Amino acid sequence: MNQNGSGSGGARSATCHSCGADGLHVFYRVEQIPVHSCLLMPSRRAALAYPKGDLELGFCPSCGFIQNTLFDPSVHEYSTRYEETQTFSPRFNQFARELAERLVARYDLRGKDILEIGCGKGEFLVLLCELGGNRGIGIDPGYIPARTASPVASQINFIQDFYSERYALLTGDFVCCRHTLEHLQPTRQFLDTVRKGVGTGPGTIVFFEVPDVARVLEERAFWDIYYEHCSYFSAGSLARLFRSCGFEILDLTRDFDDQYLLITARPGDGAAGQVFELEQDLAALAAGVESFAVDHARRAQEWRERLRRLESEGRRVVIWGSGSKAVAFLTTLGIGDTIEYVVDINPFKHGMYLAGTGHEIVPPARLKDSPPDVIIAMNAIYLDEIRADVSGMGIDAELLAVC
Repeated sequence: MNQNGSGSGGARSATCHSCGADGLHVFYRVEQIPVHSCLLMPSRRAALAYPKGDLELGFCPSCGFIQNTLFDPSVHEYSTRYEETQTFSPRFNQFARELAERLVARYDLRGKDILEIGCGKGEFLVLLCELGGNRGIGIDPGYIPARTASPVASQINFIQDFYSERYALLTGDFVCCRHTLEHLQPTRQFLDTVRKGVGTGPGTIVFFEVPDVARVLEERAFWDIYYEHCSYFSAGSLARLFRSCGFEILDLTRDFDDQYLLITARPGDGAAGQVFELEQDLAALAAGVESFAVDHARRAQEWRERLRRLESEGRRVVIWGSGSKAVAFLTTLGIGDTIEYVVDINPFKHGMYLAGTGHEIVPPARLKDSPPDVIIAMNAIYLDEIRADVSGMGIDAELLAVC
């Protein structure tokens, strides 16, 4: 996919990309938001001029899947300019290591062949190979070879490309795909390709991880809705998709403070296997969609008024965390210069700018030069480590979280 145009969105998609049903219920719309939020922008001018598109969420009453009905994949650029890694956070690294250790232990991933689809910079695949002495193949157009420094690097073959039928013959004992499915439409077509690749034998384990839209709806978390994410899953809609594509589900759970859904499956009869209580969610999803449709504007207005009040009091406000949440938060609110800059611990982002808003991304040390009065953390799960960093610099600032 290459960037080419303004991202107008084209014709509205009226059919569910997960189950194929018609009659999507549109419940949320935001216009002219950047079509990417993790691309590194080299200047404020480039960031402000970055292509924008419209987002319109449609809910499928049949399976619970939610999609951007105006999504235009042609505007996307997943390349080495894409900076998605979270591994500079101790809290995230703890989660990733514990997850990898569980997977290695539970599925005996020792001396095995592992394929990761959408491997990013390769950190999780490297971790799986280190922990179990495994061999790996990682596929991602944004992979950067210089970022892999590990004794097992020679055991992993990285391919800088998108996963497609071209690579369907590349499989393994364990197929992993984390935080990729939500970037794709149509989802069923993609999962069918994965299913064909793993074949009919029950030996291959498939593991996917995606954000949980049920939490987004419950918290009215408009900052978790952005153009890059065109597909939104609940536990039920994810399970229904996997079963319909011929997978037997082995495990379905939430993790990372219930922000992520984790599903493990193997080839088999979609009607076989355990049915999890977590997936009985259609009625709750429908209610959540209606509540979000009514209440998201109030939630956004509360934040606008809060930030205006802080500004009127002469208090300086910065954001901590320059990922997609920050871009969605700022562009949805349209608050512009109310926020001075954005802090991030990822050194590859320093001196770059947020697409669409033009905010500079600075290292935490910048806070010592001009201490803020208020720091807004874009994810509450990182509050403890942010508080420790801020305290270590001797900065006395109010710490808030968008939740």
